[in-house]
Amino acid sequence: MTRNAIVVDLNRCIGCFGCEAACKQENDVPLGQYWSRVTPVGPNGTFPNIEQYWLPTMCQQCAGAPCVEVCPTGASYRDEETGIVLIDQENCIGCESCLSACPYGVRALNEAESVVGKCTLCKPLTDKGELPACVKACCGEARFYGDLDDPESDASKAIAAYDEADRHQLADTGNGPTTVYLLSPKYATWVSDDAVQISNV
Repeated sequence: MTRNAIVVDLNRCIGCFGCEAACKQENDVPLGQYWSRVTPVGPNGTFPNIEQYWLPTMCQQCAGAPCVEVCPTGASYRDEETGIVLIDQENCIGCESCLSACPYGVRALNEAESVVGKCTLCKPLTDKGELPACVKACCGEARFYGDLDDPESDASKAIAAYDEADRHQLADTGNGPTTVYLLSPKYATWVSDDAVQISNV
C-alpha cells in the first residue's frame, strides 16, 4: 500500500490562504467550514526578536486513523490502492463519531446533507495524475504531494532536503499522522500544536 501525503514547507509558506480557497472551490466546501485551514502561529518572542509562521492543517492521513476505527457504518475507510483515508458519503449517517475521534478537528459535518466531509487529497484529481488543488494553487511552492515510500516522489524529495531536526508533525496520540511540516529554526521555532488546533465547530 502506498502512503500518499502532503508535505508543507513552512519556510516558504507566506500565509496567503490560497490553499484554503482552492480547497473550498475544488470540493464545494460549505460556507463557514474548512477541509483545510491556515492558522497563524505567533507572533512569539520579544521585540525585536519576533517569530511567526503559518500552519496549514488538513486531514493528516493517519496510519492508525481513529476516525476509521469509530465509524459505525464503515463510511470512513482507507482506500486499499492509494492508502488515503476517505468517506463514503452514501454510507455516512452524520453521527459525528469521527469528528470526536479526530485529534486535529479537520472533519466537518455538512448539516444540509447530514454527511461528514474532509480532505481527500483531491482523489478525483490525483486519480487522473493531477496534483491536489491546494498544491497547484500554492504561489510559494510550499506544498508537495506524493508517496512517502517512494524516494522519487515530490513529497519524499522535499523531506530529504531537510535535516531531521527540521521535520515536524502534529502531536501523535497513537494515530500516526503522516503529514510532514518542514520548518528551520532560522525562520521560526516549531510550536506545540496544542495551542493551534483548528475547529470546524
